[in-house]
Amino acid sequence: MGNHHSHDTKGGGDQSGSGTSTPRGSQRGAGSRSGSGGDLQGLAEAKEKPPPSMVPVEKLGKLLVQRSQKEDGVNGVTENSFTKYLFPMYPELARQFFKYIHRVGKCKNKHIPLSTFRQQCEKILAMLDDAMIIETYVRMFAAETDENMVTPDGLRSLLYTSYKLSMDHYPEGPQTCLMINKTLSVVVNGCFNKKDMHSVGFVVRWLEEHCHRLIFPVHRYCVHMLATRHRDIAACVESSGSGSGLELATPVLERGAWQAASALLPVSVAWLLAGTAPPLYSRPTQPPPQPAAGGGLASAAWLARLVCAVPSHWAQLYASRDHGLAHNRFLHHTLAYRGPTIVLISGGELVVALCAAQEWRETHQYWGGADCALLQIQPTFSVVEKGPKMLYLNTAIRGYPKGLRAGSDPRKPLLVIPEDFDSVTFKGVPYPLEAIEVWGCGDQSSREVQLEIKKWQVKEAERQRCVKLSAADWMEHPDRYLLELAGRPQYNNSAS
Repeated sequence: MGNHHSHDTKGGGDQSGSGTSTPRGSQRGAGSRSGSGGDLQGLAEAKEKPPPSMVPVEKLGKLLVQRSQKEDGVNGVTENSFTKYLFPMYPELARQFFKYIHRVGKCKNKHIPLSTFRQQCEKILAMLDDAMIIETYVRMFAAETDENMVTPDGLRSLLYTSYKLSMDHYPEGPQTCLMINKTLSVVVNGCFNKKDMHSVGFVVRWLEEHCHRLIFPVHRYCVHMLATRHRDIAACVESSGSGSGLELATPVLERGAWQAASALLPVSVAWLLAGTAPPLYSRPTQPPPQPAAGGGLASAAWLARLVCAVPSHWAQLYASRDHGLAHNRFLHHTLAYRGPTIVLISGGELVVALCAAQEWRETHQYWGGADCALLQIQPTFSVVEKGPKMLYLNTAIRGYPKGLRAGSDPRKPLLVIPEDFDSVTFKGVPYPLEAIEVWGCGDQSSREVQLEIKKWQVKEAERQRCVKLSAADWMEHPDRYLLELAGRPQYNNSAS
């Protein structure tokens, strides 16, 4: 993917002195072609047909130009038509997208020429490298005074756009969350740390390290609309531009009809965890649907890879406020679930998430695969540690520390919950343990297997509790001797 990216930038003519392959550098070369050489570009378009994968962009650009000529009297793509017909439900995304194309295309007027619009949209559709995608959208929401700097409000706007897209395409219908402002604040504070501004490179590196997958829903939606929106416009359908058929990977939180909403996992935090934890925890439950044949899109297969399938369902296994806060209750509701889980721990102002990729088990050794992770949710968001063999759970084996622990260094664990489940120590700082929730992130069969094991354990306990004794067995039974020692020698001796 990196070679493909560098190949695109070489075609742009002059390059900046930095020599870095960035969206800004690639667009700088593109601007030199679309300025004075606009007529030559038009002749090239007449001689060469656009590749099949870019036909939708060509059609979309011409339709937007027609709407701009009719409504605004301008021979080009105006911001009004761009917002009204391409992103009507997300005006902030439309404004930032239009400004980005206008800036990197070096447009001299307020509108965008057709050739520049097509050229820049083709570059966005051709992006496959994750780092390039993140940098493009961070620059899209950069500060207006300096395109190389990002403010906290700019990052918040980008994250809120991603959240809004995910919630609008939630499988169970559009959702809202009263905690979204708090969730966005912990992420922005984790990145900026009370600073007023950061460079684009710093924000990109921070997102790549902590929550890079939060940006991809924005790219998926933009690609989806650029590739399909021309159909609605050509058919004169005044649709809302909601992206029908688009599914974004926010997990569905399962709960019973009478079960209250989670105190530690509101929908906004689930969205944050889905974009932060390894993909194992939010893996789709079914493959993406096959696109309809005859649609005229040669890039349909490539587009299907960008669009998520139906997201996974997270089932609540244990909640301390409902089941009690104790290690035996934690074990009873968590063990035997053969799938990945997320444990949310709350103490004071602290909220952390512990991601376990395998089934929980009691042992005196540290265990866990490469997809295990420890995340801090509040008061600021960060990925504390990822890696194998960082989980520890022991409540029965003598001679070894008891309780729940997390961290790659057994001598200095990052998270410690003692056997009594009355406190939690995070990075050496103690907090009172207030609540614990465990969410199963596996498929439905993992939950069904756990419930079957629980039913079998109950039946086995009932079977062992009811022991049938014959009269002959009672004569030699130890309980008979204990009753005689207690002063009850009188009982039915008819069997003797």
